[in-house]
Amino acid sequence: MTSGGDPSDGREDQTAVDKDPSSIAAMFDTVARRYDLVNDLLSLGQDRLWRRAVARAVAARPGERVLDLAAGTGTSSLAFTASGASCVACDFSLGMLREGRRRYGSRLVYVAGDALALPFADGVFDVVTMSFGLRNVADVDAALRECLRVARRGGRLVICEFSTPTPRLVRWGYDAYLRLVPVIGARFGSNPGSYRYLAASIRGWPDQRTLATRIAAAGWEKVAWRNLSLGVVSIHRAIKP
Repeated sequence: MTSGGDPSDGREDQTAVDKDPSSIAAMFDTVARRYDLVNDLLSLGQDRLWRRAVARAVAARPGERVLDLAAGTGTSSLAFTASGASCVACDFSLGMLREGRRRYGSRLVYVAGDALALPFADGVFDVVTMSFGLRNVADVDAALRECLRVARRGGRLVICEFSTPTPRLVRWGYDAYLRLVPVIGARFGSNPGSYRYLAASIRGWPDQRTLATRIAAAGWEKVAWRNLSLGVVSIHRAIKP
């Protein structure tokens, strides 16, 4: 992890991308069945490495309570229970939650919830984590504050999200690849529009340093990040004071 930064390419939080909660939830409902398969295809298998890196960053211990936000089907949530921790897989897409229950049954606790108004009491989780979901919420800063609310004192935050590749050549190639994402999604996915949204939301997302600043502004401390896949993805960590 580093508390330093990578050079920004000038991107700012997206304002042109429609992040109406009902529209986003409906979009994920339509792609639930093939979501994990297409993600594996689009990431060239890197998503499996990213999930393992998140599990190491969460470092869930026996008896701890983990909240996995934007959990989708719960594929990433399963890793948090391997050490004996309990995990709540929370998502606002009922289609995703239904698909998760179909696959994994009672191995996880599934809860429908909005990251802007979580249905949990204050200070009840040891870890709050979110992978590839923060950029989909309508108010990122409010979501970060809500994560802070439900974490206990000394609780941990782990955010995994697409980010800004650090080498310029990789940034150029990655931008070119994002132009292909809607084409690939249209071929193998069930909702081509969702992959146009995916590419647009990634392009508009802030870089590592900017996100770290916003996490700190929400009240979290000891904010640091680690780049994965040359900065295509980053993991941000923080502690609740």
